[in-house]
Amino acid sequence: MRKLLIVIFGLLFLNSNAQFEKHFYNKTLRIDYVHTGNAGSDAYALDELIEEPYWGGSKTQLIPALDYGNYKITVSDDESGVILYTHSYSSLFSEWQTTAEAKETFRAYPENVVIPYPKKPVVVDFYNRTRDNDWIKKFTYKLDPKSYFIKKERRHEYPSFVVRKSGDPANCLDIVFVPEGYTAREMDKFKADCERLSEFLLKCKPFDEYGNKINIVGVLAPSQESGADIPGKDVWKKTIMNSSFYTFDIDRYLTTYDMKSVRDVAANVPYDQICVVANSQEYGGGGIYNHYALFTSDNAYANYVFVHEFGHSFAGLGDEYYNSEVAYEDFYNLKVEPWEPNLTTLVDFDSKWKSMVTPGAPIPTPASDKNKYDVGAYEGGGYMTKGIFRPSHDCTMKSLSYNNFCPVCQQAIRDMMETYIK
Repeated sequence: MRKLLIVIFGLLFLNSNAQFEKHFYNKTLRIDYVHTGNAGSDAYALDELIEEPYWGGSKTQLIPALDYGNYKITVSDDESGVILYTHSYSSLFSEWQTTAEAKETFRAYPENVVIPYPKKPVVVDFYNRTRDNDWIKKFTYKLDPKSYFIKKERRHEYPSFVVRKSGDPANCLDIVFVPEGYTAREMDKFKADCERLSEFLLKCKPFDEYGNKINIVGVLAPSQESGADIPGKDVWKKTIMNSSFYTFDIDRYLTTYDMKSVRDVAANVPYDQICVVANSQEYGGGGIYNHYALFTSDNAYANYVFVHEFGHSFAGLGDEYYNSEVAYEDFYNLKVEPWEPNLTTLVDFDSKWKSMVTPGAPIPTPASDKNKYDVGAYEGGGYMTKGIFRPSHDCTMKSLSYNNFCPVCQQAIRDMMETYIK
């Protein structure tokens, strides 16, 4: 029976690879666009199409089962209408829409997505997730891969170095570290920081279970000056990614709007996930699902901040804290389940971690029982004190605690890893 299963899985793998080879080249087509709007509306506008030399994503999991994120694209064959590829993600724009500023003004955010380079014309549909958890189509673009308007020039070409090599990018998780605020003289420091940060990840549960399925590389892309912008302290630095603290006027929230530069630098290698390492001792960072994780190199809590932000960007984990300063207003609709795997409104608890609850734990689970029930439904999370519940009393997604992902977050990370390594 075991041999038969091996043969069946082998045939499925070959068939999936054949599907990729039938429809795509082993390189990337990047779609840059502008996302604009306010709290109640948004629109997409195409910017440019760019050919990039590598495809680091899976060649078998072209339509992943996990349905996370605030946005999604589908790539369909133009002739038959068959969906060939899907990708879901979030962005800074969706977060900004929940701020007070978005109620008063319009803003435009540069964004981009990457797809395997199609061999024939395709239709790319862009979807938004509504507050009721429905997907609505917002923008459609018919893409001819033979168009001479697809740019082949590359703006930021730099050498790379291997931090960890485990296997073929097609069936490994491929992480690229890109430097922010490291000068040319600080590239050795960047290399050392990448080695140290990699150890933080690979020693953290459950990533430690997948050490032989994770590739990590770094790109030697220097900035003119060291550090990152700190507008609240009137500090401005000339850096390659144009990152800045005080995103949404929150001093610790470190992000970049310059997605063109982020993708330009990352494109020097095959990658699945982008980690931007900011050369700073300041405390701060930011992580957005299938967008990027950004964190500082030399803060005392660098180990925690890195894995916390990577939990956002890689596994789609939501913040479980509710008593810290944030800019968001009415972030979650309490009438539906959040898409994040570690948050629940109890509207449909069966679809979340009900099967993992510690036997005997009451739902909701009182905070006074935190030492009695490892997994339950503890109230408070997702920036809200009421109506949102988290799996455990404490977790790396809640407090300053490295290597402390709760059992539910650990399982969510394992589930996501499987989509990359199958």
